Amino acid sequence: MKRGLARVTTYAVVTLMLVVALRYTPELPEHPAAEVMQQGDTTVVAGAARPWSRVERLNRGETLIGLLKRAGVDDRAAQEVVRAATASAINARYLRAGMPVEMTADSMGESPRELVLHLGIDRLLRMTRSASGWTGAEERLPWTTDTVVVGGTIHSNLYQAMDSSAAKYFPAHAKDELAWALADIFEYKVDMSRDLQEGDQFHALVERAVGPEGITKVGKVLAADFSLSGSDVQAIRFEQAGSSAQYYDATGKSLRAQFLRAPLEFRRISSNFGSRFHPILGRLKNHKGTDYAASAGTPVRAIGDATVIRAGWAGGYGNMLELRHRNGYITRYGHLRAFARGVHPGSRVDMGQTVAYVGTTGMSTGPHLHFELLVGGVQRDSRVALKSIGGEPLGRDRRGAFDLRREQMVAMLAGTPGVVRLAAR
Repeated sequence: MKRGLARVTTYAVVTLMLVVALRYTPELPEHPAAEVMQQGDTTVVAGAARPWSRVERLNRGETLIGLLKRAGVDDRAAQEVVRAATASAINARYLRAGMPVEMTADSMGESPRELVLHLGIDRLLRMTRSASGWTGAEERLPWTTDTVVVGGTIHSNLYQAMDSSAAKYFPAHAKDELAWALADIFEYKVDMSRDLQEGDQFHALVERAVGPEGITKVGKVLAADFSLSGSDVQAIRFEQAGSSAQYYDATGKSLRAQFLRAPLEFRRISSNFGSRFHPILGRLKNHKGTDYAASAGTPVRAIGDATVIRAGWAGGYGNMLELRHRNGYITRYGHLRAFARGVHPGSRVDMGQTVAYVGTTGMSTGPHLHFELLVGGVQRDSRVALKSIGGEPLGRDRRGAFDLRREQMVAMLAGTPGVVRLAAR
């Protein structure tokens, strides 16, 4: 009797607990909520009724097929993906360590139906699976462009002037790119490492490009000018029919001339010493020519087309190179570490060609380049001697179009610094 009563009591308690549990269990959603898990460089999003996606990053030295297999894609599917990617003109040079690869499947555990390879900041390869196999299509992400006027005053060097004048419009790396671009444009007219003096001013009309991830790049420099100790130097970008765009001065003469103004590329000497180092040592007492500070091994370029007349040891000059140019011009390059391959007496070199490397041979207290210019056998100040050599003028049939372009650009340069042309796709 007691045993039967105990069974009834137990049954009643269990029944009561079950009723309470059912009454107070919260109503479950029709589909479970998506779960997001972070596993190192891999992001997993899973849900019973939602597509499943995963982001993997390519490891250093890893192949695409290796990444796919590591992510759980079977060997056959991985091989098909790689073949389709190759057919889409994708090769190894686009595969870089850290490159994201998005994989999407209908549900967790199934083979992907879509892969997205992020090839660059504005390029991706979208690959989709169909009944006939995998196919890929490259997509370009849009950049926005606008035009800004940047202007500043030189207090120490061009880099520092950029810091104060362009910071509002360009990040640090882009400001340096703009300084290099201006140096390249004016390399036949201005030696940026020694011609700029305190109080000189510059203005530049520049296209600015902003990428889909917010990355800012320097686009085309449309026009620029420098006011150097009372003299103005101007550059207007102008394109003639059937030829690439070039830069011309205010009179319509090409800035490209017979000689470069400096034997070292501005970006070379500045980057080697940090972006805020003023690279010129200046003139030394009882010392002919000009010395450029630069780290050992910096490439030295010929300032014009020439024939090598000397390449060897020359006493206090150390390793010295001597070039003969047209019209009686000779240039000397001293304290060199070494000569470039193929540079020897009698050989021909082109303007801008690397002919030697900065060193500290001979009577030298540290790595630098000693540079001299001789005209008719007499040493001359290159800042004066080279300044008078101009480029070819535009033809008369193009002057009207150029003058109109120049007036537009000059008016924009003279305006208040800032955005002067709104963004466009």
